[in-house]
Amino acid sequence: MAARWKGKAAEAKALAEPMSTVVSRLQSSLIESNSQGILSGSSVLLAAHEEQTELFNHACFGRPVITTEKNKQWFQLCLEEAFYLCTVMKCIKIVGQNNYVKNEEELWDYMTSKRVNFPILYKAYSHLRTKNWVVRAGSQYGVDFVAYRHHPALVHSEYAVIASSDEDGNGNRRLKVWSDFHCTLRLCGSVAKTLLVLHISRNCNDCDDASSSPWSINYYSVEERIVARWNPEQSRVNCAVAEKESCKSSA
Repeated sequence: MAARWKGKAAEAKALAEPMSTVVSRLQSSLIESNSQGILSGSSVLLAAHEEQTELFNHACFGRPVITTEKNKQWFQLCLEEAFYLCTVMKCIKIVGQNNYVKNEEELWDYMTSKRVNFPILYKAYSHLRTKNWVVRAGSQYGVDFVAYRHHPALVHSEYAVIASSDEDGNGNRRLKVWSDFHCTLRLCGSVAKTLLVLHISRNCNDCDDASSSPWSINYYSVEERIVARWNPEQSRVNCAVAEKESCKSSA
C-alpha cells in the first residue's frame, strides 16, 4: 500500500526535512540541557523548554500534558519511548523517588514490573524507530502500534503493527485462531492500513534469565510479516489477463 500523503505539498515537506534529521536535533537538544524524565506509574514525565517542545512535536515523541506552567511544556512518554530515549539515543536520564537517577537495569526491572510483555513491545518499538518510522500507540485500531512514514500531520499511518511472540507469558494471545486474523484484517482494511506482524523470537535458548536484564534485547530477533486478505476477484482478473497475454504470445 502506497503512502497516503495529506495534501499536494506534504511529500515535498517530508523529503526536505527527513525524520532522522528531526530526531537528531531533538537528541542534541536533550543532551545539551541534561534532560531528566520522572517515573510516573506506567509512563515517564519530562519537561521541555520552548525549542524542545517544537522538536518533541515534530519528532513525535510523547504526548503534551496540559498544565498551568507557562515556561515549560510537560510531555508524557510511554515506557517504550522513554527507554528508547534513555538507552538507545542516550539523551535523557530517568529518575525515580527522591530524585534518584536509575541505571538501565533498574529501569528494566521497573518497566517489566509494570508491563509483563514490555521486552516484546520494546523490541518491536525500537525495531521500527531505528528505521526512522514514527511509532505511535495503536490501541484505537486494536493493535500495539501504528507506523507513519513521517509526521502524522503530513501522512496517514501506513501500518497497523502487532508484536507477536511464542514465549509464554508475553501477554499477547492475538492472531492464534483464524477468527482473530479475519477480524483484524477486516479492521485494517476499513481504515486503509496494512497489517504488519513483528514476530519476536529469542535466539539464546540457554539463557533462561535473558529477559531479566536490558541486555536481553540483544538475544531477540525480529521477523517482519505482512498479512493481507486474499481477494478472489482480483486473482481471477489477474489470471484472465495472464491467459489473454499467453494467447497473444502463442498467436
